[in-house]
Order: sequence, then C-alpha cells, then structure tokens
Amino acid sequence: MDLKNTVRPEVAAPARDETEAPTRGACPAQVARAEAGEQWISRLLRGGAMCSGGLFLTSLALEALPQSESVHVVIDVLRKGAASALLVTPVVRLVVAGTTLGIRGEWKYALYAAGVLGLLALAVGAGLHA
Repeated sequence: MDLKNTVRPEVAAPARDETEAPTRGACPAQVARAEAGEQWISRLLRGGAMCSGGLFLTSLALEALPQSESVHVVIDVLRKGAASALLVTPVVRLVVAGTTLGIRGEWKYALYAAGVLGLLALAVGAGLHA
C-alpha cells in the first residue's frame, strides 16, 4: 500500500548555492519583541483615546451643574486636557515605535521616526515664537 500525499505532493528543495546570501529569517525572540512593541503601541493608543474621551465626557457631565465661574474653569481645564491628550498620544506612539524599531535593529526606520519628531519639535517651536 502506497501512502503518498496526493493533495500536496512533496517537492524537493532546490540545491542551494553556497555563494547565495542567506535568507533573513526572524528568530522567535525577535518575533516576540516585535509583538511586544505592537502591544505597547496598541495599549498606548487605546489608553490615550480613553483618557481623552473620559476627560471630554466629564466636562460634558459638569455642564449639568449650576453655572458658576469655578465650574467654567474646571470644564475649560478638562477640555484643554482632553485635547492635549488627544494631540500628544500620536507623538508618544511615534516615540515608542521609533524606540522599538531601534531595538529591533531597523535603524533606517528609527531614524525616520526621529526625523519626524524633530520636524514636529521644529514646527511647535516656530509656532511658539510667532
């Protein structure tokens, strides 16, 4: 009785020339680090959105209180904090992504992330002096 796999027949791998460059495969430790970096980024974005949303919702709930100057100040502070959290979250994500790319040895993309952060800092600095 012959038990050959007829659905996926086995094909012999082509002979590898010794002068060929080895394929760049990721070891399990590198894969685990990459997944950990992606989880950090995911948590960061989710946390920033939840923080910002919570601050906005709290400011909306405070609208139900009797109108006074202190209530308006608190509402204003909450809304500015929510907007700041919403704006800062992607910048922090860029820092985390650049760091994880640097740790993984992908220097080209880590430098791109650093360049974008530098341009953002330049834009903010120019905006503050205007």
